[in-house]
Amino acid sequence: MKPSKHLIFALFALAISQPTLAAPQPLDRVAVQINDGIVLESEITNMIDTVKANAKTANQSLPSDSALRTQVIERLILTRLQLQMADRIGLHIGDLQLDQAIENIAREQKISVAQMQQKIESEGLSFSQYREQLREEITLGEIQRIQVQRRIQVSPQEITSLVKLIQEQGMKDVEYQIGHILIDVPNNPTSEQLESSSKRANIVLERLKSGEDFRRTAIASSSGPKALEGGIWDYMNINEMPTLFAEVINGAKTGDIIGPIKSGAGFHIIKIMDARGLQTKEIEEVRARHILLKPSPILSEDRAKAMLEQFLKQIRSGEAKFEDLARQYSEDPGSATKGGELGWAEPSIYVPEFAQTLNSLKNDQISEPFRTTHGWHITQLEERRKTDATDQFNSNRAHQLIFRRKFNEELQNWLDEMRSDAYIEIFQPETNRG
Repeated sequence: MKPSKHLIFALFALAISQPTLAAPQPLDRVAVQINDGIVLESEITNMIDTVKANAKTANQSLPSDSALRTQVIERLILTRLQLQMADRIGLHIGDLQLDQAIENIAREQKISVAQMQQKIESEGLSFSQYREQLREEITLGEIQRIQVQRRIQVSPQEITSLVKLIQEQGMKDVEYQIGHILIDVPNNPTSEQLESSSKRANIVLERLKSGEDFRRTAIASSSGPKALEGGIWDYMNINEMPTLFAEVINGAKTGDIIGPIKSGAGFHIIKIMDARGLQTKEIEEVRARHILLKPSPILSEDRAKAMLEQFLKQIRSGEAKFEDLARQYSEDPGSATKGGELGWAEPSIYVPEFAQTLNSLKNDQISEPFRTTHGWHITQLEERRKTDATDQFNSNRAHQLIFRRKFNEELQNWLDEMRSDAYIEIFQPETNRG
């Protein structure tokens, strides 16, 4: 049943009603309804202000306010849909996990948490606001990982083929920074709708070729996932970028504009913003072991952390051995039977908090308890080594590249599916009457 707009407005007005004041006060309003949730006009205004401030800092021009508003609303819709999914599956980033993430960020910046808080507040953002923004970012990353990862299959044949290509290239891949504009088409479009989208794409292409700013054009015209970033994707090599990009950039050079290219989603225009060569260097690997405890209804967050603190005392006093405690208590099935041993690996294969902790340790040093998405850990860095790229490294790298490419593609598919299944109504602002 379609939710009642009038009921939502009434409930919202009731929730924010205040005692009568001498002068009338402007009220916030519901701008978008997304399933059972809403987006307020103030949220749209705040994001528009942020985009404008960032553009001013970067000396970047922007499209019209109406085009910018459309892109901001779309971003808020997709964000809200993902947060609603997180709520449905019970995904919640608790304060302990959030504190751990903040400590890791501060450590990465080589400052204390107090210094980090002072810096954030000097930029006009309260630390509580920063915490909630970070909580949302972590939640979005987690829900994407949970929902998209299970949709991806990487076959041994794909890995073998890519390893062969990597070896043929001598690890001298090039990384590209891609600009992307998507002129979308409706589902099951008519020939007239296809023709209309094609004409729009060609108009955009001509504007770009005549020197119009790509980022400004993308913000104004693109329906792609990076529209609010000016259509710019981070540096990627050909093996990790979406298939559509990889198929058309072979031999392209910086500044080239390619398209329009038709796909099921619409018409794509691609620009090579930059390209940089990769140099093969020695790889630093670490050998480590860990103990993992997973909080549950039976084992609380505080209890899990306290148990690991107790294990630390026992190990440091010689009362117990790390490997014995790992075999008895660790909930990582892949390493527990081996005394917590993780073997040799690049730190980057682990989740960020785990990699950052390993990078901060000296040989034989054991970390304090820390939280990742998997649970609570203590880890010991046993040793480091530098090594040349081996066949195993090539296989791991090939798997990561294929996975990242498929992840980008499947993430967009998942977002599109959620959006098409959702009830969404955008309420237009009331025009002032004289």
